[in-house]
Amino acid sequence: MNDQRLAGKVAIVTGASSGIGKGIAIRFAKEGADVVIDYHGDDGGAQDAKSQIEQMGRRAITVSADVSKLDQMEALIDTAWKHFGKADILVNNAGVEKGAFFTDVTEADYDLVLQVNLKGPFFATQAFVKRLLAAKMPGRVLNISSVHEDMVFPHFSTYCAAKGGLRMLMRDLAVELGPSNITVNNIAPGAIDTPINASMMKHEMQVKALLANIPLGRIGSVDDVAGLAVFLASDEAAYVTGSTYVVDGGLMRNYHEQ
Repeated sequence: MNDQRLAGKVAIVTGASSGIGKGIAIRFAKEGADVVIDYHGDDGGAQDAKSQIEQMGRRAITVSADVSKLDQMEALIDTAWKHFGKADILVNNAGVEKGAFFTDVTEADYDLVLQVNLKGPFFATQAFVKRLLAAKMPGRVLNISSVHEDMVFPHFSTYCAAKGGLRMLMRDLAVELGPSNITVNNIAPGAIDTPINASMMKHEMQVKALLANIPLGRIGSVDDVAGLAVFLASDEAAYVTGSTYVVDGGLMRNYHEQ
């Protein structure tokens, strides 16, 4: 009996060359999945993820695709189906943030953050779901959101707007796609040790202040997020849809601005 929870599944993970996306891609492979590794710019990280997955005896391909471009998202989904003959799981992980006081936010930064964090998941999911419906297949959509889909983040208004939109998109699609046996859920990480937080992690006082707000007393790891992603992508979560699952060590329940 195969005890791998994702045996026989094919997963597409955006932004899988580093951080949470890479961790999820590798963890999915450990659980038996073949993986399509989407990346934008970091070819070395994507190739490293591919190598680790293949060393486990699973299959992987890398696809360079910018999630903010509709045609590239459609091409990503098409490549998965052409190469593996199907795709069961989509993880919308790619993300970006730009910090600025509200009156200093530029149109370019607004467009970048909203396109990567909201437009990307919207149209990647659309292309993925079109394939599932045509093949009459069930599916799993996981969005890597943020505690900031609900929790304020001063000087990151664009990021909060995008993640708040992603929360409502998830809820809407869970209802719309449920009759087709396609589940849609969000994972909302808090403070996780990833490249997007690298600059903050170098400042001892900032880290100390952050840890004071986290009841579990530590920064989260990529594995903390990946474990939940495996559950939500597996058959164990077949009756789970329309919800956000927070992975933050209790931060949201204890947070206050310094």
